Amino acid sequence: MIPRKFEPVLFGLVLSGLMSLIVSAISTAVARGFGSGFFGLWISSWLTAWVLAFPIVLLVGPMARRMVQRVLKPE
Repeated sequence: MIPRKFEPVLFGLVLSGLMSLIVSAISTAVARGFGSGFFGLWISSWLTAWVLAFPIVLLVGPMARRMVQRVLKPE
């Protein structure tokens, strides 16, 4: 098992992976359709997107959390 101290990084890895997977599939389908070569093009696009998305999630995630905390009512 992975130690809890790595939770934010692991969360960022999983979130960025899933989001970039979904968004790249939609973008690839809209741009090129589901025809021949879709899967290879999609995976290539996804890997490129994930390489960028992962560090961005790690950098922007804390800022997004602070923004959300500012708009929530105190308990």
